[in-house]
Amino acid sequence: MQARQASGRPGNRLVVVTGGGPGMMEAANRGASEAGARTAGLNITLPQEQYPNPYVTPELCFSFRYFGMRKLHFLMRARALVVFPGGYGTLDELFETLTLIQTRKIRPVPVVLVGRAFWERAVDFDFLVEEGVIDPEDRDLFWFAETAQEIWEDIRRWYDLAGRPMTGAPAHCAEEGLA
Repeated sequence: MQARQASGRPGNRLVVVTGGGPGMMEAANRGASEAGARTAGLNITLPQEQYPNPYVTPELCFSFRYFGMRKLHFLMRARALVVFPGGYGTLDELFETLTLIQTRKIRPVPVVLVGRAFWERAVDFDFLVEEGVIDPEDRDLFWFAETAQEIWEDIRRWYDLAGRPMTGAPAHCAEEGLA
């Protein structure tokens, strides 16, 4: 629903980008597609063949052999990372993003973990702080949300507080001549 509302506005330059596969990825691509927006899929070649979902805009459907290259392309253009419950691939993308933000290798973007109950069981961030392997302020690199409306409002609020525009070339692209 929010993908439909956010992506379907005339002149909008935001594109919903997913891994291009089934399930939640397909739902996000479908919402944007049905709103008339372009939607991208960064598919990965896997032994148990994963095929792009039918809602990815054909010219924005890309296939990657290596996860590292796929993550690079996700993060180069990301305005936010919205993470739904998932497995190793999801955890890999989440922790890579948090690590790059924490070490200041990329400019911060909003990181939203959808479904507090899942994430608090899957990763005990308080335990990581207690063990001294992350700093207490590292818990501020992300937040939890439960609904699409909450996700969208929180991302917009994050950009307002950061004093940064949500659209246009990402700062790191402009700085490196990639825009």
